[in-house]
Amino acid sequence: MTIDFDWDLPYSAARSPVFADHCVATSQPLATEAGIAAMRSGGNAVDAALASAITLTVVEPCNNGIGSDAFALVWDGHSLHGLNASGRSPHKLDPSHYSTSPQMPSLGWHSVTIPGAVSAWSALSDRFGALPFEQLFKTAIHYAESGFPVGPKTAYFWDRARRYYKDFPHFLRTFFPDGQPVTPGSRRILKDHADSLKKIAASQGKAFYEGELAQRMVEDAQRHDFPLTLEDLSKHQPDWVDPIKMEFEGAQLFEIPPNGQGLMALIALGLLKHLNIKRHPLDSAESVHLQVETVRYAWQQVAMHLSDPETMRYTVDDLLDPETLKQAAQAIDPTRAMPRPPPLQASPDTVYLTTADRSGMMVSFIQSNFRGFGSGVVVPGTGISLQNRASGFSTDINHPNGIGPGKRPFHTIIPGFAFHQGAPFMSFGVMGGHMQAQGHVQMMVRIIGHGQNPQAASDAPRWHLTEAGALALESGFNARTIESLRDLGHDVVLDQPEHLFGGAQLIARHDSGYCAASDHRKEGMAAGF
Repeated sequence: MTIDFDWDLPYSAARSPVFADHCVATSQPLATEAGIAAMRSGGNAVDAALASAITLTVVEPCNNGIGSDAFALVWDGHSLHGLNASGRSPHKLDPSHYSTSPQMPSLGWHSVTIPGAVSAWSALSDRFGALPFEQLFKTAIHYAESGFPVGPKTAYFWDRARRYYKDFPHFLRTFFPDGQPVTPGSRRILKDHADSLKKIAASQGKAFYEGELAQRMVEDAQRHDFPLTLEDLSKHQPDWVDPIKMEFEGAQLFEIPPNGQGLMALIALGLLKHLNIKRHPLDSAESVHLQVETVRYAWQQVAMHLSDPETMRYTVDDLLDPETLKQAAQAIDPTRAMPRPPPLQASPDTVYLTTADRSGMMVSFIQSNFRGFGSGVVVPGTGISLQNRASGFSTDINHPNGIGPGKRPFHTIIPGFAFHQGAPFMSFGVMGGHMQAQGHVQMMVRIIGHGQNPQAASDAPRWHLTEAGALALESGFNARTIESLRDLGHDVVLDQPEHLFGGAQLIARHDSGYCAASDHRKEGMAAGF
């Protein structure tokens, strides 16, 4: 049974929801079109998701790439499947190398873990895809070889990266070959990227982990005294995992289990269901306060306990224990903000996409290099920009998330999926560092708790609890709400950059098909047929 949505669009962005039998929503229009083309040629929602994701590595490289990590939730029409395609640190890594540093490096080879996105593409296609694997790459290879006009928001972040990665010559050679600024509408060609995609396509991904591309990665790592080996790459496997969930207002939110931060959203919802959040009007100080305080508590739990599941000292069941959450909810003061949470490493640079087809298949997919283009490492001659996910580790080896060999780090990127009254209902995500878990909570409160339609829920002003403990409020909250939150003890900050509040893509079931939505904070779009 679907929700009886309120179809008003009360916020200034007022994008229209998209209704169709087959839908794709991504952060970049060319990638959305790639997904639609895949389905029009006989592919299903998984094929569409992969065609879009692979295209995004070309047309939005400032947020993801071939060297990304990825996670997915797939409703195949019968069951919900989770895929963790994040990579591990090398097995010969020496933790003492980092022991004198307060935090992990965010640039260079020592910020890299084994990239998992290519393994996600291969695993998803092999298990669920209807189209030949190579066909999924055609649009991406076309844009990489022939060029594409850069979107306005992508151009801004792409051009800004030239200063940040100025000490990485292979990065500059790949993404600024003529030394000219990247401006909206300027055309870019990524020849090396195209060649690597061809090798990956022809080998079902094996070239990346066992073949020529793997050899080039290892050679470059060794030139920089990083202990990556061919064995590390060949042994990498994505893990099929059972999603974890939390009940909320007749619905269930599903997340990938640790090492991702989806647990944070579940803990927060587990508190909110004891606080009768629906009695407070949307966008009111009372509603925002309670949501923020539940996230603050959840953040503290994640900061203390979340890591590679093999090293967690408390299980997911421990952290979602109903009695513990009930007591924590009772301790939340409706009249006062709690102290700030402990710090976590985060970055708002990610791509999220979702797809759905007429058969009922729905896909929630996310991939990211982490901090912009990632580590700054571009493997010579390949165009492969490598993620810097190792910067998600702690240098405290006594912490569950402490750096260690053969280990997965704390991960920010999380795909979301919601059931309503026991049936699959919505595939969604809110990309962007620690906005992601907070965004999942806000979407659930708006859509499940108050019946807002997906586009209105995306358009609505967002709040963001920052790593410094401040409460950032997006433009759109009224003056009374802002002052009331300050009176409650929140360190309210205004006029923050748009990207701090993330970017949502959503597809929800509707009685006659799907309703898709795309965030105005990104340059993407939802489309269907």
